[in-house]
Amino acid sequence: MTLTAVILLGAFHGINPAMGWLFAVARGLQERSRDLLLQSLPVIALGHLASVALVVLVVSATGSVVTGTALAIGSGVVLVGFGLWHLLARRHFRWVGMRLSLPQLAAWSFLMSSVHGAGLMLLPVLTRIPAGHHGHALSGGMFVAGVHTLAMFVTATAVALAVYEFLGVAVLRRAWFNLDKMWAFALVGAGVFTLVGAM
Repeated sequence: MTLTAVILLGAFHGINPAMGWLFAVARGLQERSRDLLLQSLPVIALGHLASVALVVLVVSATGSVVTGTALAIGSGVVLVGFGLWHLLARRHFRWVGMRLSLPQLAAWSFLMSSVHGAGLMLLPVLTRIPAGHHGHALSGGMFVAGVHTLAMFVTATAVALAVYEFLGVAVLRRAWFNLDKMWAFALVGAGVFTLVGAM
C-alpha cells in the first residue's frame, strides 16, 4: 500500500457514518447549531487518531522483537478474522445517549474506531515501515496515522456539512447504503492482501 492508499482509507473512514460524522450532524441538528457540529468533528478525529496511534505503538514496539513476516502474517489473520466477525456479528457497540461532553465524544470516537478496526486497516502499511531504529518506525507510523486521520477529518467534515446544510438526517432513511458491510469486506480484503504479500 502507498500513501495514496492511506489517504483513500482515511477518506473511506470519513464517509462511513459509524466513524462519527452522523453523530456530529445529529448533535448539530438537535441543538440547531452548525457551530456544535463543527466543534464535534475535530474531537471525533482526535479519538480516531488515538485509536490508530495505539495500533502504531503496538506495531513499532513489537517490530524489533517480531520479524516483519511473522507480524504481517499475524496482522493478516487478525484482519480477516475481525472482518469476518464484523460481517457475521448482529450487534454493534452503542453509546447510551446523544448529549455528551467533548471529552466523552472523544472517548466515544476512540471506542467506535477501535471496535470497527480503524487502525487494523493500516497494518499492511505499518508492517512495511523499516524496523531499523525504533524512533524511525514510530515516527513513520505516526506520520501514516496523521495523514490517514487528516483525510478522514476533511472527508467527514465535507459530508457532515453537506448533510446538515442540504439533506438533513431524514435522507439517510430513504437512501441508505450499508457501509458497515462494505467496511467488513474491506477488512477481509486487506487481511488477504497482507497474507499474500507476506508469503
